[in-house]
Formats: sequence, C-alpha cells, structure tokens
Amino acid sequence: MLNDTDLQFLRRAVDLAAQALAAREEPFGSVLVSAQGEVLFEDHNHAISGDDTRHPEFAIARWAAEHLSPEARAAAVVYTSGEHCPMCAAAHGWVGLGRIVIAASSAQFAAWREELGRPASPVAPLPITTVVPGAVVDGPVDELAAEVRELYRRL
Repeated sequence: MLNDTDLQFLRRAVDLAAQALAAREEPFGSVLVSAQGEVLFEDHNHAISGDDTRHPEFAIARWAAEHLSPEARAAAVVYTSGEHCPMCAAAHGWVGLGRIVIAASSAQFAAWREELGRPASPVAPLPITTVVPGAVVDGPVDELAAEVRELYRRL
C-alpha cells in the first residue's frame, strides 16, 4: 500500500518524465530515495544522443553501485514513472536495490504504443518480477499513470 511519502516521490518521478519530454526525450523519470527519506539520485531519459540504454533506472543502478553499501542499496526505494524495462530491471537486481514504486506498468506502455500506432518496443515488455523474481514492486497508480500516458501521447 502506498503512503503520502510514496506518492510525493512518485510525483517527482513523473515531473522528471515531463522534463524529459520537454528535452525531446521519451518521458521517463526516476528517483532513488534512502531508507531515511533522502533523495540520493534522480534522473530522466537521455537517449536522444542515440544511446537507447541511457534510461534513468539504469543510471540509478550504476550510481548506487558506486556510492552505496549493499545494505543501503537494499534499503533504498526507486520511484519511477514507468516500470523498468528488462535491461533496467536486471541492473536493479544485480546491484541489489530495494523496493520499486511505479506510476505506470510495462503492460500499460505496450497498450499505449499499440493504441497510438507506434512500433512495438525492440525489447519485450516484461514485468520487473519476471526479470528479478524477488523484487518488491508497488503500483501502478491510476491517477499518475493517466498523466504518464498523456506525456507519452505528446511524444
């Protein structure tokens, strides 16, 4: 169950997604929060360079591996506008990050792509828990998913 603090950080992730869209990126944003509630790292997509691996969730995993102990990583929470792709989910699992809270799911993004007449993703839209079976994932959140869908529609 999500609390007000979860919704506040998830809102920030959606705001970062809007910043990505303003920068002509796909609208994805993510925030890494410590067990004490401190924002440790936040980012949005940077794939416009042609490197489609520059996802914020992947950047979070790399930053966490370099800056946090395994215990701090496990206790941290990742808030993200969209469910991790399989690449980002694997990175999350490999570095041992904790709980994930999503505004919109991979299944929702796949449906939106089809609805909007966009080509299918080159990567299967797998749930995080298919890639990282032990992951704790909360969401999606209907109200924020609707906002993310609107950002995605404007892409």
